[in-house]
Amino acid sequence: MTAAVSSPPADSSLEAVAAQLAFGVVRLNRLLRQSDRGSLTPSMSAALASVARQGSPTLGEVASSEHLSPATITPIIKKLEARRLVARMPDANDRRVTRVRVTPAGRRQLDDNRSRRTKWIKTRLGELSPSEFERISEALDVLTKLTTQSDADDVGQP
Repeated sequence: MTAAVSSPPADSSLEAVAAQLAFGVVRLNRLLRQSDRGSLTPSMSAALASVARQGSPTLGEVASSEHLSPATITPIIKKLEARRLVARMPDANDRRVTRVRVTPAGRRQLDDNRSRRTKWIKTRLGELSPSEFERISEALDVLTKLTTQSDADDVGQP
């Protein structure tokens, strides 16, 4: 059995959904940051998470993944290092290159941040009706697809 081919939505529908999705994502992100009353700034939290995801990146790799310049990421990493959440280390193959890794204290900070955000979301999800919860659950695969496509790195590009 073949799936029915549907026509793409009209530009006006795409525009309306895109605007509503952007507004919802920005608002959710702000609410999550507000619920995360940790001691780190949003930039510090994002950089710490980026280092953890990448393993032992260079400062340039962290800057690139956060869409920041190396000059902007350096003081952020210095603040994380001062709090002993990350540690710098020389590259095993090229001593001129410095890499960054998350320390055990940094891992605990990430776990605490994630736990607070998850608790906040869980509370809000519990306030939804069963049908609203089901709709959110069904949309997660699509949201994941939207945020993992290769052109996701072109945010802000025309």
